[in-house]
Amino acid sequence: MLRLRQICLVASELDAPVEDLKAVFGIETCHYDPAVEKYGLTNALLPVGSNFLEVVAPFRNETAAGRYIDRRGGDGGYMVILQCDDAEDRAKRMPDIGVRIANRLDYGTYIGLQLHPKDTGGAILETSTDPRSIAPDGSWHPAGENWQAAVRTNVTTAMTAAELQSDDPVRLAQRWSEVLDIPLGDDTQGNPVLKLENADLRFVPAEDGRGEGLGGLDLQVADRGHILREATARGCDIKDDTVMVCGTRFKLR
Repeated sequence: MLRLRQICLVASELDAPVEDLKAVFGIETCHYDPAVEKYGLTNALLPVGSNFLEVVAPFRNETAAGRYIDRRGGDGGYMVILQCDDAEDRAKRMPDIGVRIANRLDYGTYIGLQLHPKDTGGAILETSTDPRSIAPDGSWHPAGENWQAAVRTNVTTAMTAAELQSDDPVRLAQRWSEVLDIPLGDDTQGNPVLKLENADLRFVPAEDGRGEGLGGLDLQVADRGHILREATARGCDIKDDTVMVCGTRFKLR
């Protein structure tokens, strides 16, 4: 089992992008995780259906997240976090394919392996296991113990794809296919795609001047009108079916 469970965005400060996400997409905050403070970060988790958007922001100088913001020219996508059956078992393959474990998370109820982005490309990729449940709507340590109470689906119902951009999207897609050990396909536009249990990882050319990274998300929506009204009111850029929030392209499906 390999499913998209959490997307992490990075921002120069926390409150404004979180309020934008809440207002535009009709979602709520479920948890603030104190564990990220050791990295010089604050954060907020917001459920989108049974998955999560996270925003992290540095509160001190010289953090990896702050350097990433500087390197990519502003707020945007940061991490792709996948739920799997056994993160430790997946880790056994990494030395053979030249991938270092950048950070190992062990909270007893959660094992997470963050892979070194220089070895994978694209974004920080994490594969994680919460042994309490493998159900799509089951326990998920980073979101706290009562995240289900914050779920709102009257405007936005699910995350259906993450979009990674690169000057060489085929190369990047092939590397992620190797790392995740899943076959590489194409979408109807000819973009390379990795199909997870509940979502796609799509690889596209980098055309916004920000270089390689996590550029966008696809959202399944129930109230497009609400999203466009709130995005307009908050001054978000809108183009066709895409709304820009926290430096990230959100495509409405």
